[in-house]
Amino acid sequence: MDKTPELHTPSLENDVGATIRDLRKRHELTIAQLSEQTGVSRGMLSKIETGQTTASLDTLARIARALGVSMAMLFSRYDAAGASAQHIKKGMGMEVVRRGTKSGHTYHLLSYDQGPVKLFEPFLITMDDDSQRYPTFHHPGSEFIYMLEGELEYRCGQQTYRLEPGDSLTFQGTVPHGPEKLHRFPIRFLSVIVYPKIESD
Repeated sequence: MDKTPELHTPSLENDVGATIRDLRKRHELTIAQLSEQTGVSRGMLSKIETGQTTASLDTLARIARALGVSMAMLFSRYDAAGASAQHIKKGMGMEVVRRGTKSGHTYHLLSYDQGPVKLFEPFLITMDDDSQRYPTFHHPGSEFIYMLEGELEYRCGQQTYRLEPGDSLTFQGTVPHGPEKLHRFPIRFLSVIVYPKIESD
């Protein structure tokens, strides 16, 4: 008696969960931190990431916003969309939560939906308050900064660089970095992070 080959249909829950897990790790966020930002319990987030449950659209929307992506990106592994250009109008970049937000940074993400794993992130960063100490950042990949407005001193490792409009700075993201002193407001600069490829399990 012939045996019919068993067909393995891709699981929507597994694909969405894997995408969320990859994005969370890319942002160097723990499940507890993502839980705090989204209001979704740690247990539920763990089940979503491992494909053990189907999340509601409201839950997925909260997760997507916290990770700085559109909801469509969460489904990109399951049903990849065709390539297209992305046009972000002035002032319409998605405002997202990142480390440093509570210290006076405002992050507007200028591009998203780059596939199941982000290859790069371009941010417009605005700083208009010098009342708090600014954190030190580190992350995978490389970062490029281009100064648009204002003036600040930016630390990268043991060196500090005075940045004025038109200046740029490029460095490895794994080197501790961040604003050191803010001299002239308002401060606005572009920050483009280019990530290394993550090998899939």
